[in-house]
Amino acid sequence: MRHSHTLRVGPVSFRIGSDWEAPVDHLRRLYAGYPAADSGQALATVRLEATRPWRRFVRPSVHIRGDYTIPDALPLPLSQGLLAAEMGMNLQVALGWRQHLLLHASAVERDGCCIVMVGASGSGKSTLAALLGESEWRLMGDEFALLGLDDGAINAFPRLVSLKNAAITEMVSRVPADRLGPPILGTPKGTIRHLVPRADAIVRMDEPARPSLLLFPTFGDEPGLRPVPPSEAFMRLTDSSTNYVALGEPGFDALVRLVRDVPAVAIGYGSSHEGMAVVNALWAELGR
Repeated sequence: MRHSHTLRVGPVSFRIGSDWEAPVDHLRRLYAGYPAADSGQALATVRLEATRPWRRFVRPSVHIRGDYTIPDALPLPLSQGLLAAEMGMNLQVALGWRQHLLLHASAVERDGCCIVMVGASGSGKSTLAALLGESEWRLMGDEFALLGLDDGAINAFPRLVSLKNAAITEMVSRVPADRLGPPILGTPKGTIRHLVPRADAIVRMDEPARPSLLLFPTFGDEPGLRPVPPSEAFMRLTDSSTNYVALGEPGFDALVRLVRDVPAVAIGYGSSHEGMAVVNALWAELGR
């Protein structure tokens, strides 16, 4: 590839190659605080390619390729090249990673213990995790929480946080401009802007944490909370995992231990301030 960059996030090292310079320039700026791939060897490869040579210049469209590919995926315009790179990294981990049980979840840590937040797109888990990560919590990840198959620990994967629409406005007033990527307009989810985690989240990304609360948040619901029984938590987490089936028995055992040992709560909240207050109150009730 004409342009490339390597980086490591937690246990996963990436090499991202591109036919265009702009997406790689964005990656270099936003991931400047992250280490390069160990020994230059990447465990996951992403390629941003033009399907025809002239499509690099005429109505350039970015096809996401790599170790794992979705053949029928539609290309993105070059103006969304950074989003394509992020999607490509997500895809390689989702389809190829086998060292941990992957949970599509956000996670934050405090005093060696962490909260794992699981929810569908629009549930507010990313915004809530980002806001907590700007306070006394350490952001461990926005896209994936990596559950250890043997020790049951959550391993950090603090990639860029994908902020959407109203969440962008909320974070712009809280963080310096150099921690925000360019606005990406016209995506199926509206406007997206990427947030670089705080420096401590990056420096400490090799520090695992013990899961102490499973949280199922829903933004916009009537305020309230309810305990989630282990059977429901188990089903929700299998739905949120991209490699549960591929891992087989080790994945099953790890997930059973998680829902057996860690309390789970579903919350509804109408504002970010309300959501953060509920999280901190739950944490205090757990005696943390």
